[in-house]
Amino acid sequence: MHETTATTAPSWDDLLTTALLGTDRRPVPAATATAPPAPAPAPPPAPNDARPAPLTLLDAAAMATVRRRAGLRAGPAAPRPEPAPADPRPALPTRAAHRLAALLTDRSTAGTRRGSTPDLTELLPQWLAAANTYGYAPPPHLLPALLDAARGRTDLRPATLEFAGPRALWLARLNPDWRFARRTAPGGSALPDPEDSEAVRHLWQEGLFAERVAVLTAVRTHAPSKAKELLESTWSTERAEDRLMFLDSLRTNLSAADEPFLERTLADRSRNVRAIAAELLSALPGSALAARMAERALTCVALDHTGAEPTVAVEAPHVCDAGMERDGVSATPPKGRGERSWWLGQLVEAAPLGVWSARLGGRTPEEIVALPVADGWQEELHAAWCRAAVRQGDAEWARALLGAPAAPESGGPGAVSLADRTRLLATLAAAERATWVAGFIARHGLSEAFQLLGACAVPWAPSLGRAVVDALDIAREAGSYPWSFSGVMGLAERCLDPAETTRLDALLARPEEREDGRPGAGGYWAEAFQRLATTLRLRTAMAAELIPEGA
Repeated sequence: MHETTATTAPSWDDLLTTALLGTDRRPVPAATATAPPAPAPAPPPAPNDARPAPLTLLDAAAMATVRRRAGLRAGPAAPRPEPAPADPRPALPTRAAHRLAALLTDRSTAGTRRGSTPDLTELLPQWLAAANTYGYAPPPHLLPALLDAARGRTDLRPATLEFAGPRALWLARLNPDWRFARRTAPGGSALPDPEDSEAVRHLWQEGLFAERVAVLTAVRTHAPSKAKELLESTWSTERAEDRLMFLDSLRTNLSAADEPFLERTLADRSRNVRAIAAELLSALPGSALAARMAERALTCVALDHTGAEPTVAVEAPHVCDAGMERDGVSATPPKGRGERSWWLGQLVEAAPLGVWSARLGGRTPEEIVALPVADGWQEELHAAWCRAAVRQGDAEWARALLGAPAAPESGGPGAVSLADRTRLLATLAAAERATWVAGFIARHGLSEAFQLLGACAVPWAPSLGRAVVDALDIAREAGSYPWSFSGVMGLAERCLDPAETTRLDALLARPEEREDGRPGAGGYWAEAFQRLATTLRLRTAMAAELIPEGA
């Protein structure tokens, strides 16, 4: 019988190990013979026929890849999926569909110098928000790319799933990479009508955790009392981490009707749940907890008339008793923080701001903030008032603590950090917010403005847009490099009103190099302004493309 020689190819794991270690440390695995060897062994190859080991490894890996693919076994037969549901929404206009395809295929990389080329990936969220206002249905062939984009960016998911519609959920059931779509509200599951009590209760009792959060949030928005009743019905059986998430949903439409439930929750076995309940109660100035915290805080702060001018005197608590802990005061301070100052801050931030006028001589918030504070307690006291103003949404106190935007101290005595100022700005109306930030930029420039700009409504108000462009022009004239302001420039590309494009025309020319400036700075600024102008024109075109055809 004629015998043939069979060989066993090296395993994929052997090849992978060699690739990881390197062919200089591990020889390329060779095929092994499984039949008796031939009587006369073949002579070894001539030295000049030998291939470099890395190439040999790559050849072996290529052959192994083909074998792995060819050797796949067919899976068991399964019924075909149901057809995708119909999407009754109007089709996306043709030009807008082409634009969406371009936005989804752009692969701009962070940190790569783009010159004057717009970053399309940063325009996708804005495009989706605009498209959703028209109620368009996406082109079916772009659904996979939409889901892939949302998979990589969680900030895109709500707008993407709203735009993608029911067919996205149908696709998500067929690809585990898109499973996020099935658990992300509002598109992750078919939420019942908040008025359908039976369907809501069934999903609340039988649904997955994400579905329960979604339905509780939806009901809370439409009928706050029903959401609270839903939560109370299963509260005693919920896990601590779930109770924490569910309780947080009560921030929406928080009212005095929630106080009895929250007051009972102060006895919860979870410290974190108790802390959230106390925070919510302190946001209700008329609550019993707020009254208790006010009583404690007022014993710590008083007006001292013994000096030449009135001074705020502070006597921080000497002990954190059981009643304070029950009301949400954390007894153990963070590392590096004193106990008494830690307790004081928690009492003051939980006390209603309305109690301080009577306590401090009938003064207004602005007059109170202007008072000197004895013994180095000013920063601690004002920071606590900042947190109270944010928690209680008190615009009058926020204005007092922010101070005048052009003040030399960059924002007022109570604004001890950029984060404080940003949170205080959020309590003001959008127009007032923009005016304050514009004044801040005009006085202090852009070095500290990035976080403040993030608190402003989009598109920026004309006064704010002018302030930003003027500050960028001043920075250019100073001879600095534009990448020192890349964060602000990126925000301007997304937030500046496209109507400001014409004001940029004068900034597009390459200026003469200054002797005391940085080499090439003028050219880089010209590129940056060109990119900004191009992006604004692109945003204008995007908005026009979304207008219904024939309108």
